[in-house]
Amino acid sequence: MYLIKEMSSDVYSFTAFALNHLWLCSFPPFGCRENPGKERRSKENFDSHVLCCLGFGNMKGTQLGLCRDSVPKRASYGLIREMMKSAGCTIISSFTPFHSIILKNHCRFSSNIFYRHSTKSRKVSAYTQKRQRHTEAVMVAEGYFPPWFSVAPMMDWTDNHYRTLARLISKHAWLYTEMIAAETIVYQKDNLDRFLAFSPDQHPIVLQIGGSNLENLAKAAELANAYCYDEINFNCGCPSPKVAGHGCFGVSLMLNPKFVGEAMSVIAANSSVPVSVKCRIGVDDHDSYNELCDFIYKVSSQSPTRHFIIHARKALLNGISPADNRKIPPLKYEYYYGLLRDFPDLTFTINGGVNSVDEVNAARSEGAHRVMVGRAAYNNPWYTLGHVDTAIYGAPSSGITRRQVLEKYQVYGDAVLGKYGPGRPSVRDVVKPLLGLFHSEPRNGVWKRKADAAFRNCTTIKSFFEETLVEIPDSVLDSPLGEAPTGCENPFVNLHGMLPPPYKAREEEVLYA
Repeated sequence: MYLIKEMSSDVYSFTAFALNHLWLCSFPPFGCRENPGKERRSKENFDSHVLCCLGFGNMKGTQLGLCRDSVPKRASYGLIREMMKSAGCTIISSFTPFHSIILKNHCRFSSNIFYRHSTKSRKVSAYTQKRQRHTEAVMVAEGYFPPWFSVAPMMDWTDNHYRTLARLISKHAWLYTEMIAAETIVYQKDNLDRFLAFSPDQHPIVLQIGGSNLENLAKAAELANAYCYDEINFNCGCPSPKVAGHGCFGVSLMLNPKFVGEAMSVIAANSSVPVSVKCRIGVDDHDSYNELCDFIYKVSSQSPTRHFIIHARKALLNGISPADNRKIPPLKYEYYYGLLRDFPDLTFTINGGVNSVDEVNAARSEGAHRVMVGRAAYNNPWYTLGHVDTAIYGAPSSGITRRQVLEKYQVYGDAVLGKYGPGRPSVRDVVKPLLGLFHSEPRNGVWKRKADAAFRNCTTIKSFFEETLVEIPDSVLDSPLGEAPTGCENPFVNLHGMLPPPYKAREEEVLYA
């Protein structure tokens, strides 16, 4: 199903186009979440599509992979119809051949992208710019909500174990994998499940890849198709010396926007899902707002990239650690909001320094399209992720308790222990994401010390819980999540009076320098 989100201030109107359920179910599954190894249905076998005819400018579309069995599991059509009625929506279906509109290798350019080499592209009417700023085509497959909240990709942290825990707590947060090098995917193509496989329950989920070899990036994107990720993100923001220190990829690629544009083009050409870039606001002394805009302008002009995730700090590559790169460079949220003003046809996610759902809502109330949270979602998952569904998406509370979360996680954990050989993963690996589950609760420190001792002798997750959870009071284990905390300081207030001067693209210089 396609859900078109028209945003005007705080009012979201949704227009949806759906295929008849019984007609769709008459086909075998393709790109099926439950059958990730199956190839997507070919264009010869799938001759229907949904066509948007709304009568206003820049619309963005993506190829949609539907699964016959999964739609009823995610959201009933009756529920979807009621949601659309309440938003003043109309359901229309069309049986025009799908492959005549959208093909795998087609670029997902906005309607005016082909005119970017002309100065006319920046001279669109104020009305059109306003519509483009507040109009976004969002694929909401199987009942997914838009990615207003996402968990940042974090090396050694957002692995399969953490994402399993995160999805038990929040049903609607968008999850990202940790960065996987394109070379790893290519050279481990006979062992891909270890790196790319995930439970269907983890949708919506984004694969982040990194690399500097166009051929390997293309192959990696193609190999990832079988796993049915909902988006592929390209890492241009990691400051780790292992990644960026040798000038190979990560944040160092911000100094080479021409290559990033080429990389995004080959990734999109070999993938059937949307693509995006995650970057910083600058690198070392290349940290002016105009240089950031040059990067965004060049990449979006020379590739199908319509979504950028902006970590609102620059990266320092000389002599400081990744941890210091998250603290020492100052946050410049005004750069992010400047991009919203100067690139109304693009979508931007803000990242960096956001630690609670209250701050997420504060950023969105000031106009942020989407918000990404990093360490807070890992170090304090119960209170950070636990409020996402209710406070951000308006869903009713599930009433789940931490004991119930742990019971479900135990089933997962014992099933994956040693899956890829002795100790791969180990009890310690599987339990690692749980170490923040009792953040700030009574006896949390005692439990962690008990856990550290239990790692030496426990061989199952069940035995680990039996040995350690006696330290946590029942009142903590059995209490559902309380109300979301409010009243935090709003770091986004009054930013609109601090925005940098408007960006004026020097097209010939930027595109051909």
